[in-house]
Amino acid sequence: MKKSNIKLFKLALSKFVTGLTIISINADKEFIGKTVNSFASLSLNPPLVLFSLDKKSTSLQLYKKANHIGINILSNKQKDLSEYFANNKPKWNNIKYFLTKNNIPMIKNSVANIDCKKIKTISQGDHLIFICQVNEIKIEKNKKPLIYLNSKYVL
Repeated sequence: MKKSNIKLFKLALSKFVTGLTIISINADKEFIGKTVNSFASLSLNPPLVLFSLDKKSTSLQLYKKANHIGINILSNKQKDLSEYFANNKPKWNNIKYFLTKNNIPMIKNSVANIDCKKIKTISQGDHLIFICQVNEIKIEKNKKPLIYLNSKYVL
Protein backbone atom coordinates (compact mmCIF):
# COMPACT_ATOMS: atom_id res chain seq x y z
CA MET A 1 0.00 0.00 0.00
CA LYS A 2 1.13 3.53 -0.80
CA LYS A 3 -0.04 6.80 0.69
CA SER A 4 -2.85 8.23 -1.44
CA ASN A 5 -2.22 11.21 -3.70
CA ILE A 6 -4.25 12.65 -6.58
CA LYS A 7 -2.27 10.87 -9.31
CA LEU A 8 -2.45 7.47 -7.57
CA PHE A 9 -6.13 7.97 -6.69
CA LYS A 10 -7.04 8.76 -10.32
CA LEU A 11 -5.04 5.76 -11.53
CA ALA A 12 -6.80 3.43 -9.09
CA LEU A 13 -10.24 4.72 -10.12
CA SER A 14 -9.37 4.33 -13.81
CA LYS A 15 -9.29 0.56 -13.13
CA PHE A 16 -13.01 0.62 -12.30
CA VAL A 17 -15.24 -0.04 -15.31
CA THR A 18 -17.94 2.58 -15.81
CA GLY A 19 -20.63 3.30 -18.33
CA LEU A 20 -21.09 6.73 -19.80
CA THR A 21 -24.12 8.97 -19.62
CA ILE A 22 -25.17 12.33 -20.90
CA ILE A 23 -27.10 14.19 -18.24
CA SER A 24 -29.59 16.55 -19.91
CA ILE A 25 -31.73 19.45 -18.73
CA ASN A 26 -33.91 22.15 -20.23
CA ALA A 27 -32.75 25.48 -18.81
CA ASP A 28 -35.37 28.01 -19.89
CA LYS A 29 -35.69 26.45 -23.37
CA GLU A 30 -31.92 26.04 -23.73
CA PHE A 31 -30.93 22.37 -23.80
CA ILE A 32 -27.86 21.52 -21.74
CA GLY A 33 -26.06 18.19 -21.79
CA LYS A 34 -22.94 16.96 -20.05
CA THR A 35 -21.00 13.69 -20.31
CA VAL A 36 -20.87 12.05 -16.87
CA ASN A 37 -19.53 8.70 -15.71
CA SER A 38 -20.12 9.34 -12.00
CA PHE A 39 -23.60 7.82 -12.18
CA ALA A 40 -25.04 5.06 -9.98
CA SER A 41 -28.24 3.54 -8.69
CA LEU A 42 -28.99 4.47 -5.10
CA SER A 43 -32.29 2.82 -4.13
CA LEU A 44 -34.85 0.42 -5.57
CA ASN A 45 -37.73 1.56 -3.39
CA PRO A 46 -38.18 4.38 -4.11
CA PRO A 47 -36.21 4.21 -7.37
CA LEU A 48 -33.33 6.67 -6.90
CA VAL A 49 -30.16 7.39 -8.86
CA LEU A 50 -27.27 9.75 -8.29
CA PHE A 51 -24.59 11.50 -10.27
CA SER A 52 -22.07 14.21 -9.48
CA LEU A 53 -20.71 17.29 -11.20
CA ASP A 54 -17.48 19.15 -10.53
CA LYS A 55 -18.10 22.40 -8.66
CA LYS A 56 -16.03 24.16 -11.36
CA SER A 57 -18.45 23.05 -14.10
CA THR A 58 -19.57 26.01 -16.20
CA SER A 59 -23.17 24.75 -16.19
CA LEU A 60 -23.38 23.77 -12.51
CA GLN A 61 -25.77 26.61 -11.61
CA LEU A 62 -28.16 25.55 -14.39
CA TYR A 63 -28.19 21.96 -13.12
CA LYS A 64 -28.77 23.18 -9.56
CA LYS A 65 -31.86 25.14 -10.74
CA ALA A 66 -33.28 22.23 -12.77
CA ASN A 67 -36.19 20.28 -11.28
CA HIS A 68 -36.26 17.58 -13.97
CA ILE A 69 -33.22 15.78 -15.33
CA GLY A 70 -32.66 13.31 -18.14
CA ILE A 71 -30.12 10.53 -17.91
CA ASN A 72 -29.07 9.02 -21.22
CA ILE A 73 -27.07 5.81 -20.87
CA LEU A 74 -24.94 5.76 -24.01
CA SER A 75 -24.56 2.88 -26.44
CA ASN A 76 -21.24 1.69 -27.83
CA LYS A 77 -22.16 3.50 -31.06
CA GLN A 78 -22.31 6.89 -29.27
CA LYS A 79 -18.64 7.52 -28.47
CA ASP A 80 -18.71 10.68 -30.61
CA LEU A 81 -21.64 12.03 -28.57
CA SER A 82 -19.79 11.29 -25.33
CA GLU A 83 -16.77 13.25 -26.57
CA TYR A 84 -18.95 16.05 -27.95
CA PHE A 85 -20.88 16.56 -24.69
CA ALA A 86 -17.63 16.54 -22.69
CA ASN A 87 -16.97 20.02 -24.18
CA ASN A 88 -18.15 23.27 -22.60
CA LYS A 89 -21.64 24.31 -23.77
CA PRO A 90 -22.16 21.92 -26.69
CA LYS A 91 -25.01 22.81 -29.04
CA TRP A 92 -27.93 20.47 -29.77
CA ASN A 93 -28.37 21.52 -33.43
CA ASN A 94 -27.45 18.17 -35.00
CA ILE A 95 -28.37 15.91 -32.09
CA LYS A 96 -31.18 13.37 -32.54
CA TYR A 97 -33.38 13.66 -29.47
CA PHE A 98 -36.95 13.49 -28.21
CA LEU A 99 -38.64 15.42 -25.40
CA THR A 100 -40.19 13.99 -22.25
CA LYS A 101 -43.49 15.21 -20.77
CA ASN A 102 -41.38 17.68 -18.77
CA ASN A 103 -39.63 18.94 -21.95
CA ILE A 104 -36.30 17.35 -21.06
CA PRO A 105 -34.25 16.40 -24.14
CA MET A 106 -33.41 12.69 -24.34
CA ILE A 107 -30.83 11.38 -26.77
CA LYS A 108 -32.21 8.88 -29.28
CA ASN A 109 -30.58 5.47 -29.72
CA SER A 110 -29.20 5.38 -26.18
CA VAL A 111 -29.18 2.07 -24.29
CA ALA A 112 -31.64 3.66 -21.87
CA ASN A 113 -33.23 7.05 -21.18
CA ILE A 114 -34.27 7.82 -17.61
CA ASP A 115 -36.54 10.74 -16.76
CA CYS A 116 -35.97 11.97 -13.20
CA LYS A 117 -37.02 14.58 -10.69
CA LYS A 118 -34.16 16.09 -8.69
CA ILE A 119 -34.89 15.65 -4.99
CA LYS A 120 -31.65 16.63 -3.28
CA THR A 121 -28.12 17.92 -3.81
CA ILE A 122 -25.20 17.33 -1.47
CA SER A 123 -21.95 19.27 -1.54
CA GLN A 124 -19.01 16.96 -0.90
CA GLY A 125 -15.36 17.62 -1.66
CA ASP A 126 -14.93 19.23 -5.08
CA HIS A 127 -18.23 17.85 -6.44
CA LEU A 128 -21.96 18.37 -6.04
CA ILE A 129 -23.96 15.14 -5.78
CA PHE A 130 -27.44 15.08 -7.33
CA ILE A 131 -30.00 12.60 -6.02
CA CYS A 132 -32.93 12.02 -8.36
CA GLN A 133 -36.15 10.01 -8.25
CA VAL A 134 -36.82 7.99 -11.40
CA ASN A 135 -40.17 8.73 -13.08
CA GLU A 136 -40.05 7.07 -16.50
CA ILE A 137 -37.66 4.78 -18.37
CA LYS A 138 -37.15 3.86 -22.03
CA ILE A 139 -34.89 0.90 -22.83
CA GLU A 140 -33.41 -0.19 -26.18
CA LYS A 141 -32.98 -3.93 -25.59
CA ASN A 142 -30.64 -4.64 -28.51
CA LYS A 143 -28.08 -1.92 -27.75
CA LYS A 144 -24.79 -2.46 -25.92
CA PRO A 145 -23.42 0.17 -23.49
CA LEU A 146 -20.43 2.44 -24.04
CA ILE A 147 -17.76 1.45 -21.53
CA TYR A 148 -14.86 3.41 -20.04
CA LEU A 149 -11.79 1.69 -18.52
CA ASN A 150 -8.16 2.77 -17.98
CA SER A 151 -9.14 6.33 -19.05
CA LYS A 152 -10.19 5.02 -22.48
CA TYR A 153 -13.32 3.97 -24.29
CA VAL A 154 -13.81 0.22 -24.67
CA LEU A 155 -15.74 -0.49 -27.88
